[in-house]
Amino acid sequence: QNPRGGRSSPMADDHYNSSAAAAAAVGCSVIPIDNKLQGIFSQLGSSSTIDLPHVAVVGSQSNGKSSILKALLGRDFLPRGSDMCTRRPLVLQLVHQARRPADAEADEWGEFLHHPGRRYYDFREIRREIQAETGREAGGNKGVSDRQIRLKIHSPNVLNITLVDLPGVTKVPAVAPTDIEARIRTMIFSYMKHKACIILAVLPANADLANSGALQIARTADPDGSRTIGVTTKLDIMDRGTDACNFLLETVIPLRLRYVGIVNRSQQDINTDISAKEVLAREENFFRTQSAYSGLTKYCGIPRLAKKLNQILVQHIRTILPGLKSHISSQLTAITKEHAFYGDPIEAKAGQAAKFLNILAKFCDAFSSMVEGKNEDISTIELSGGAHIHYIFQSIFVKSLEGVDPCEDVTDEDTRMAIKNATGPRSALFVPEVPFEVLVHRQIRLLDPSLQCADFICEGLVKMIQLCLCNELQQFPTLRRSMDEVIVKFILDGLKPAQDMIAHIIEMEADYINTSHPSFIGGSKAIVQAHLQVRTARLPAMVDGDADGPQDSERTRKSHALLGRTTGVNGIITEQIQGVRPAAGAERPGSSGSGSTSFWGSIFTSSEDRKHSSARDSSVNKSYASATPYLEHSFSSIQLKELPLVPSESHSEQEDLEITFTKLLLQSYYNIVKKNVEDFIPKAIIRFLEALSNTVDHIYYCGF
Repeated sequence: QNPRGGRSSPMADDHYNSSAAAAAAVGCSVIPIDNKLQGIFSQLGSSSTIDLPHVAVVGSQSNGKSSILKALLGRDFLPRGSDMCTRRPLVLQLVHQARRPADAEADEWGEFLHHPGRRYYDFREIRREIQAETGREAGGNKGVSDRQIRLKIHSPNVLNITLVDLPGVTKVPAVAPTDIEARIRTMIFSYMKHKACIILAVLPANADLANSGALQIARTADPDGSRTIGVTTKLDIMDRGTDACNFLLETVIPLRLRYVGIVNRSQQDINTDISAKEVLAREENFFRTQSAYSGLTKYCGIPRLAKKLNQILVQHIRTILPGLKSHISSQLTAITKEHAFYGDPIEAKAGQAAKFLNILAKFCDAFSSMVEGKNEDISTIELSGGAHIHYIFQSIFVKSLEGVDPCEDVTDEDTRMAIKNATGPRSALFVPEVPFEVLVHRQIRLLDPSLQCADFICEGLVKMIQLCLCNELQQFPTLRRSMDEVIVKFILDGLKPAQDMIAHIIEMEADYINTSHPSFIGGSKAIVQAHLQVRTARLPAMVDGDADGPQDSERTRKSHALLGRTTGVNGIITEQIQGVRPAAGAERPGSSGSGSTSFWGSIFTSSEDRKHSSARDSSVNKSYASATPYLEHSFSSIQLKELPLVPSESHSEQEDLEITFTKLLLQSYYNIVKKNVEDFIPKAIIRFLEALSNTVDHIYYCGF
C-alpha cells in the first residue's frame, strides 16, 4: 500500500481514540494543577521564582516542529508559511475533557490568557489571533519577543500535556534583524536551563543527526541527556535504502528518554486540508508496511509520542513535587509574615493623617535621641549619632589643621626674594611688612578642609536619617522612600548656606590681617627670638672659621695682586705698582725732597737734600708715567657677568635675621587663624543643624 494514499481507516480512528482515552486518566490530577499554577505564575512575570514542569519544543526552522503540535492536538491552528512563523513562545496547555455526544462541535475550544473567558471554537480564528498577538509584540519585521502567548485547548482528543513552542533556530536572517540567531538561542536556553523543563528536540531524519542544532542546544542545557526526548521527523522522505533505525535504537547519540519517529504531513496534505485523523491513519500504514520499523512500533507514531510525553511529564511532576511543595510552603510562610506585618489597611483620610503624624513624631524623637546619645539601641561596633559628629569635628578636622606647618612649603629663598622685592631700589632699615602679608595670604588656604568637614557632617546626618526611619515605616515602603527623599533633600538644601558661611569665614580671615591681635607675637618679641635663633645657628660656623686661622679671601687676594701699599719717606704712605721697579735712591731714608714733598719735609731738609729729592721725585714720576698704561689695561679687562634673576651669593647675617623674623610672624599669625577656623567652622555647621531641627519641629507642630 502507498503510505500516502488511502482514506482514514477505522483501525486508525480506534487507535487514535483508544490511545487518547487510555492515557486520559494518566496525570488527570497533577497536570491540570500544574497548568493552573502556570497560569497564576505567568501573571507575576519575572518576579516569580518557582519553576514549574513543562515540555519545551526545540528545533531548527522547517524541521516539522509545528506539525508535531498540530498532530498532537489533531487540529490545524498554528501559523504556517515559508518564513519564520513562531516568533514568540507559545505556551500550549492541552486539557483532556470528556466527549459530549449531544454537541460534538462544542467539545473542542481554545482560550487565550490575554482574552480570559472568551472561547474560540473556530481554530482558524485561533490562528489569526496568534498571528495578531505576535505582531503586536514582536512587530512586523520578522523580529522576535520573549513574552509568552498562553493558549489553553480543551478537547477529548488530547492528553494532559503542557508544551512550549519556541522559535526555530535560523541561520539566515533574511529580512529579520542580524542578531536574530543569538536572540533565539538565548530565549531557548532560558527555558531549557531549568531542571523542571523536559526538552523535546525535533530532528529531521534526512539530515545529519550529529550536526543537529536542536541537539547541540539541548546538550548545552542537559549534558547527560536525562531530560531530552528526541523526535525524528520526515521518516517517509528519506533516501531509498535508508532508514532511521539507528536513530531510534540510540546507536548514534544516546538519550535517556530515547527517540520517537513520526511522519509529517506533506505540503499537498496541507493544501488539500487533510484531516488529522487521516494523517494518523497514513502514518500507521507507513510504519506497518515498512519492514525496517516492524519491531520498533513502540518508538513510532504520534499517539506513542503523546502517551510518552504524558507519562514523562507526570513522572517528572511527581519527582519534583516534594521540593516544589516545600519551596512554595516556605515562600507562603514568608509572605504571610510580611502580610501580617503590614497590618490592617487604613481607609479613612483622618486615620491616614493621624498615622502619618505618629510616624513623623517617632522619627523626630528617634533623630533627636540619636544626636544626643540617648537612643535605646546604642551601637557597640561603630560611632553613631552625636558622637560621630564630635569625632569629625575634633579628631578629623581639628587634628588635620593642627598637623599643618605654614612654613613647610615656604623656603628661605622664597622669603628672601619677597623681602628684597618689597624694599625696592633702596636698602631697608627695617624688615618690611609686605612680605609677611603676602606669605600670610598664601598660607590661609583652609577653605577646602572646612568644606570637606561640612560634607562629612552631611553624610553622617543622612546615615542617621536612614537609621531613624522606624520599623513602622516598613508597612509603607512608598512613604518611606518619599520621606527619605524629602529629608535628604532638606539636609542638602541646608548644606548650601553652611558652605556659604564657611566661605565667608575664610574670606574674612584673609581680607584683614590683624597684627594687633593679643595672641600675635609682635615685633619686639619676634626680633629677640629671631636674633637668638640666628646666633644659635651661626655659632658652629664661627667656631669652624676660627680653627682655620686668618686667611685672605679670594677678593682680597685679587686686590692685593693688583695694587701694593709701601711706606714712603718720613712715614708718608705711597702706592706703588706691583711688579714695577722703583728708581735708584727712592728708598733711601733721609734723602732730600723738593717741592713735591710734604710741607714738613721742606722745613727740616737742606737745599742739597731738596735737589736729591727733586731728582728722586722726577724718577718716581717717570716710573708712574710708564706704569699708567699697564694699570688702565688691567681695569679695562674686567667684564661683568650675565645679569642674574636671583642673587646667588650666600645669605648675610642680616638676611638670615630678616628671614627668621618673617617666618616667626607667619607662624604666629597662622596659629591665630587656625584657632579661629577650628572654633568658627563647627559653630557655623551646628548653627544650620539647629535651623534644620527647628524647621522639622515647625513642620510637625503645624500638622504638615
